[in-house]
Amino acid sequence: MTSTTSTTTAIRLAGRASHLPPSATAALDARAKQLIADGVDVINLTSGEPAFPTVEPAARAALAAIAEDFTKYTPAAGIPALRTAVAAYLNRHHTRYESGDVVITAGAKQALHHAFTVLLEPGDEVLVPAPYWVSYPHMVTLVGGVPVEVRPTPGSGLKITPELVRRAITPNTRVLLLNSPANPSGVVYTHDELAALAAVAAEHDLTVISDEICDHWVYGTSFTSVASLGPDVAARTLTIGGMSKTFAMTGWRIGWIAAPAHVAKAVAAVQSHTASAPSSVSQRAALGALTADLDEELSRRRTALDERRQAVLQRLDKVPGVRVDGDARGAFFVFADVSGTYGLTAGDRTIGSAADFAELLLARADVAVVPGTDFAAPDHVRISYTVPPDRLAVALDRLSHFVTDLTVPGP
Repeated sequence: MTSTTSTTTAIRLAGRASHLPPSATAALDARAKQLIADGVDVINLTSGEPAFPTVEPAARAALAAIAEDFTKYTPAAGIPALRTAVAAYLNRHHTRYESGDVVITAGAKQALHHAFTVLLEPGDEVLVPAPYWVSYPHMVTLVGGVPVEVRPTPGSGLKITPELVRRAITPNTRVLLLNSPANPSGVVYTHDELAALAAVAAEHDLTVISDEICDHWVYGTSFTSVASLGPDVAARTLTIGGMSKTFAMTGWRIGWIAAPAHVAKAVAAVQSHTASAPSSVSQRAALGALTADLDEELSRRRTALDERRQAVLQRLDKVPGVRVDGDARGAFFVFADVSGTYGLTAGDRTIGSAADFAELLLARADVAVVPGTDFAAPDHVRISYTVPPDRLAVALDRLSHFVTDLTVPGP
């Protein structure tokens, strides 16, 4: 009998798969969780999900769906009631979506993948503001597109400008990708800033993909949905969102794409040939959450995260060699430049990059953060403040002591 587990194989991987790295954030999160499972008192600040429990109406609706045997295929675009509820949910931001503009997907990640699939021909370019979420460029290349970084100028608060976008546009540019509140930086673009970027997209006939997955997590400022900037902007915009962040439903895998009806129809067709449809039970859970009165609960959660955000900013402000970039007014991340620690040593190791900083912080202080290399920001680390306040305080103590204990190497 021939073994199928031989160390050699005749199976050839496609280039798109053989050169695709795994998600660095997922890998670091897994490493931290493995250390915790091994009994190490690691405080994990790598997570891209809130530590709150799934909202109760979602859980109740899921149980009811199972009890009713609502466990079969649904329409490819999602159950009609959920599409209607998502449109209403989005329209609280002054958009004008209807149910036919919405496709329910297995998470916002799948929504983004479907968006690039229906928009891009091989060689089409997507402008991606840096720093960016680690998966964006790989999603583009997987469908044959070309990601093009648009890098903010120093001192700009990690925000791109219309001038930077204009410089990056070529005859092959097809899409401008926007993400506000942004991962990994926590940056929130203002209404006027988004309007100016949308105007450049209109000038050059670009489609805008606006990733608004963290729209609820905004502190001390207001959120603007790109599609609310007028009918002309909405006609060229695809809005991406989902249940994961706001409703603490990361594992339920429900996202959406809202777009002009002909785009939504194309997305639904792609989904019908790939996933068929998202989980029926998860769709009912999402419907339960979106149709419940959760304003008070979600407001409490936002206040709790804002308090943690402020604690992180205040503490990091006192740590030498560490500087927070951007306004950090959204999502649940602080993006810190640690280049001020370069050249210092911990034991026999000298810090020469944010990756070194993160590795030594985990090894010596049992705190896990994400280095910014895969975010196109190699001098930064991303700190997620979703853990409970007492654990966050301990993590900040450990980080502070780690930095202050660094030494200048001898002659």
